Amino acid sequence: MKDSNAIGTDRITLLHTFVRIVESGSLSAAAQQMQTSQPTVSRRLQTLEQLLGARLIQRTTHHMKLTDDGERCYQHARRLTEQWLLLEDDLHAVSDEPVGVLRVRAPHAFGQDQLIAPLGDYLRRYPLTRIEWSLNDPTPDFIADGIDCAIHVGDVTDPSVVAILLAEVPRIVVAAPDLLAQFPPVCQVEDLTRLPWLALSIFYSNEVILHAAHSGEHFQFPIVPRLSSDSLYAVRRAALDGLGVAMVSAWVVKEDLQAGRLQQLTPGWQAPPLPVYLLYPYASYYPARLRQFIALMREVMPRITGTQPPSRQPRPAP
Repeated sequence: MKDSNAIGTDRITLLHTFVRIVESGSLSAAAQQMQTSQPTVSRRLQTLEQLLGARLIQRTTHHMKLTDDGERCYQHARRLTEQWLLLEDDLHAVSDEPVGVLRVRAPHAFGQDQLIAPLGDYLRRYPLTRIEWSLNDPTPDFIADGIDCAIHVGDVTDPSVVAILLAEVPRIVVAAPDLLAQFPPVCQVEDLTRLPWLALSIFYSNEVILHAAHSGEHFQFPIVPRLSSDSLYAVRRAALDGLGVAMVSAWVVKEDLQAGRLQQLTPGWQAPPLPVYLLYPYASYYPARLRQFIALMREVMPRITGTQPPSRQPRPAP
């Protein structure tokens, strides 16, 4: 006979917990994503196994593996939880009011400076939602990390995700006046090759490619950077300290240019702008909180300070 407590347990919660365990890779990761404790997750798994009368996961100290029953249960559980969420949305969809937690990842610099205002708009527009806003430059493993969507700056090569082109970020070449005073004046784009360089390693590391604004002509040359970093803020700081020339997003140095702390070099030549994408995994169901966030990003991103409407074509669907 099944345990009466197990029978009375919310089965959707049990199935959802099981899906999170499988997709996150561990009980502790599932607990973190669900904002609960590991013992709670463990109890839910035990209850589900008791309810089904089957062992779903083989667990050792350092390893977790689905049993054959567990694999079948996972496939059913994913479909059932998606259908349940679809049912909830459908019954509450008179106004399509988003509810719940939206988990978003964004690049460090862009995410903490340029995107907070749109997040405020979203939260004011949909007061029943909450946002977990994590700043991390690499594209997430959406399932394992429990992320709903990501703002991504730069090209997208992963065909397994939906990629919506939202805007572009212009990039310019800048240097501190103290550094420029040590070298002959920069009059032609070729003069840039004589200067010491900094590198923003996630976008350029050993060569610089610039395009003429009017003719479309391009100029390409190698560099041996004095300092390389994956942080836009670190490269900006190094440029301010006169350590080298940098190719950076225009928005991050706007005030420095106005105050004369940095100077733009060869303004007729710029690096190709960086595309800004909204990424999320393919799924048969998307909750209202994600659908509305996508709509808001499409609306506001091209108008955010430091971005411009995209000039390139969206990435073809895979």
